[in-house]
Amino acid sequence: MNPVPLMKLVEIINGSNTSSQVNAAVVAVAEKMGKTALSCNDSPGFVSNRILCPMLNEAILTLQEGVAEPEAIDGIMRLGMNHPIGPLALCDLIGLDTVLHIMNVLHSGLGDDKYAPAPLLIQMVEEGLLGRKTGEGFYTY
Repeated sequence: MNPVPLMKLVEIINGSNTSSQVNAAVVAVAEKMGKTALSCNDSPGFVSNRILCPMLNEAILTLQEGVAEPEAIDGIMRLGMNHPIGPLALCDLIGLDTVLHIMNVLHSGLGDDKYAPAPLLIQMVEEGLLGRKTGEGFYTY
């Protein structure tokens, strides 16, 4: 999980041939580094991105549909849901191009239109508005 020095979680992805001994060894190494290791089976997006990225995409759709401005969307999620950072600010931190890539992987890998990327996300990436790395995304940096 990023940023690695700050995050406590190591999401371990077990392939179809991963033995329980290998998983246990990875858990032990992660724990020696002061991390909590949690395992899942290989699937598009694993657990973290499969749940997080559709939420980010929904925040983008909420903005696209004019439901609220970025500050309100992020503030509601921070203050009302106790998230440490709002979803649009998190998109800017991750990089909109990266979020789009993950949404495309989820959409094609799971074959479900609920993972289709928001048109606004596609447009912003095409325009080079990638978030913090370009100085502009949902916010200006």
